[in-house]
Amino acid sequence: MTALTQDALTQDALIERLSAIVGSDKVRTDADSLQTFGKDWTKVYEPKPSAIVFPKTTEQVRDIVLLANECGLQLVPSGGRTGLSAGAVAANGEVVVAFDYMNQIAEFNAVDRTVKCGAGVITEQLQTYAEEQGLFYPVDFASAGSSQIGGNIGTNAGGIKVIRWGMTRDWVAGLTVVTGKGDILQLNKDLLKNNTGYDLRQLFIGGEGTLGFVTEATMRLTRPPKNLTVLVLAIPELDDVMKVLNQFQSSMDLTAFEFFSDKAMSKVLARGDVPAPFESNADFYALIEFEAITDADMDLSMSLFEQCVENGWVVDGVISQSETQAANLWRLREDISETIAQWTPYKNDISVVVSKVPPFLREIDEVVTREYPDFEIIWFGHIGDGNLHLNILKPDALPKEEFFPRCNKVSKWVMEIVQKYDGSISAEHGVGMTKKAYLPYTRSEAEIAYMKAVKAVFDPNNVMNPGKLVDM
Repeated sequence: MTALTQDALTQDALIERLSAIVGSDKVRTDADSLQTFGKDWTKVYEPKPSAIVFPKTTEQVRDIVLLANECGLQLVPSGGRTGLSAGAVAANGEVVVAFDYMNQIAEFNAVDRTVKCGAGVITEQLQTYAEEQGLFYPVDFASAGSSQIGGNIGTNAGGIKVIRWGMTRDWVAGLTVVTGKGDILQLNKDLLKNNTGYDLRQLFIGGEGTLGFVTEATMRLTRPPKNLTVLVLAIPELDDVMKVLNQFQSSMDLTAFEFFSDKAMSKVLARGDVPAPFESNADFYALIEFEAITDADMDLSMSLFEQCVENGWVVDGVISQSETQAANLWRLREDISETIAQWTPYKNDISVVVSKVPPFLREIDEVVTREYPDFEIIWFGHIGDGNLHLNILKPDALPKEEFFPRCNKVSKWVMEIVQKYDGSISAEHGVGMTKKAYLPYTRSEAEIAYMKAVKAVFDPNNVMNPGKLVDM
């Protein structure tokens, strides 16, 4: 058969070829599906995919990739679509490969504490399955109810427990991937020790689907934590947040240390779904989580709290007395993103080493406040691992067509500060399209050249998530 070009492949021919691979009921071109599956949580780009295809097997994904190479198509992966860097946006007529039907959990191994997951398995689905086996999958975030394992791997998602359990990368025992050439690779084969050269698995973790698509992953599990207890503290000064972190971390193994500003908490409390933790007000708040396995653990936490109060670092606090109260205290932090979504926030997900957080945040806040005196600024983040989320809220009367360009003007200054502190322009959500122009602030010219060279090896025809991370 003569190879077709993308221009020569009509829409009807495209649908016919895709249907021959996955079945006609697994190809969609209706307006609602194109809109839903052609985007993620970013609002900067309008989705314009040509079709949505829903494979059920690795072999079907391979055949879709081979078709893309033959016909000059371009493919965009779609998982839970919760990313914030436009990594899953199909804005240029691409075919979206949605993994919703590849959602099977199989081959649980109690000895190895591993489980195989299709790329479309929901994070919360894996967490629940692990719990049913008496185990624990620790990578967690506010979008756990909709994010998918394949997307988590593609962006190396972190979340709220990184300080104790690390990123998604730390829990991937093995991968099945389809490369941009259409090759199926079995990477690492679930081994703990495999010292046989390059670990290609790590290239696909955090690769945003630009080298190939993850179709199946073997994920490691661990023992469940015991009696997770939550402290929320009111802290008057930013520098004191880090003093509190050091005070607790030097004496206890923390499972989380989160940070949010008074403006962030005010937005959450205004919804009326969660009660205020205490009457006192402060400019900053910290949420600390730890395992209170014995009475001594609880006594130690109270002693550390009292020392922080005596030092003037903390003005008030509350500790959970039940799982329900712990969950409500967590909502003060986890409900922030959903709460502020109505203001179409301009977001920046950035990081530095933990010790540099206070001057880093202060310097960025000064620039943003100076340049956006009419905008509301919301700060929160996983301060225990150096990850901060900057959110600039869009005024109701300002169209987003004017709002985003205004925000983009100051992004260069923010990224210059990131570079100054040897930080990262993206801590969790990848580079996608929204951060691509700023990649040189985190990666050297030589590094980017090597990244492009790697891309060319795995995806020489640039069919896999083109326009994201690096340009070819």
